[in-house]
Amino acid sequence: MEQVIENLPGLREGAVSGSQAVERALQLLSIVGRRAEKGVALADVVADSGLNKPTARRLLMALMRSRLVEQDELSRRYYLGGELYVLGMLASRRHGLLEMAGESLKRLSSKSADTSFVSMRRDDYAVCLHREEGTHPVRTHALLTGDQNPLGVGAGSLAMLAALPDAEVEAILGRIKGVITAQYPGYSTDIIREDVVRTRELGYALNPGRVIANSWGIGMAILLPDGRLAGALSIAAIDSRMGEARQKELAAQLGQEVERVQGKLKMLFNSEKSTARSPSQPAKPRAPARSPARSPAKSPERV
Repeated sequence: MEQVIENLPGLREGAVSGSQAVERALQLLSIVGRRAEKGVALADVVADSGLNKPTARRLLMALMRSRLVEQDELSRRYYLGGELYVLGMLASRRHGLLEMAGESLKRLSSKSADTSFVSMRRDDYAVCLHREEGTHPVRTHALLTGDQNPLGVGAGSLAMLAALPDAEVEAILGRIKGVITAQYPGYSTDIIREDVVRTRELGYALNPGRVIANSWGIGMAILLPDGRLAGALSIAAIDSRMGEARQKELAAQLGQEVERVQGKLKMLFNSEKSTARSPSQPAKPRAPARSPARSPAKSPERV
């Protein structure tokens, strides 16, 4: 939100105009949110807000720069941006991935004595939603809550990338190539491709100290009931605590907790489906079962 405030027009004119700009921007955010599924055209934003077109456009651009709003390139309609999803996940204490993974993180850190993490995807990046400290005296600080890395960089991030279709993996690598080259000397897109292959073979992702030397990580993707990516759990430790035998031990622990989180997500999805039925369209009552002996024979033409 700080970036939004900095970019809002009129903010430098004083507290009153700045406050008014923030209020107007939030008004537009609410308008976009009310039509989140189908998006909203600029003309509708202008009509609903009462603002003139140039002002509405400038405020929407400020919200887009802060990733709170995004615009479809083809339809030019406005939608809620990915940053809102991240903020919602970070703030959610009910029915969010962070809430569902909380107990799993505590178990992982308790059993392993190392630091565990839950992350989620935001566009081409992985965002750390939470880190749970372990009891081992030597800890790694490679990833803090709110930190983000390009997909493929780090264990949880790599696990998420490897869970995506090949075409999407290649598209992401094409977009992040410049960032990888400029900011991550331990990586290249070719290295990440090899890591993706290895992750799929092993069933878990391994970061052998590529982000920070001597800081290793192991991660596993969390999937939604329909197979889409939800996020990832991961564990980080110093290299001396990440030998091959312990990697398998930690992978087994991650697998158990991933199953638990996915089970919670499945229950949530089933609950949402059951409550999504319109009251005007109640479920049809089942016809009483017929005894096989009384079932009439079907005529050949109806078989």
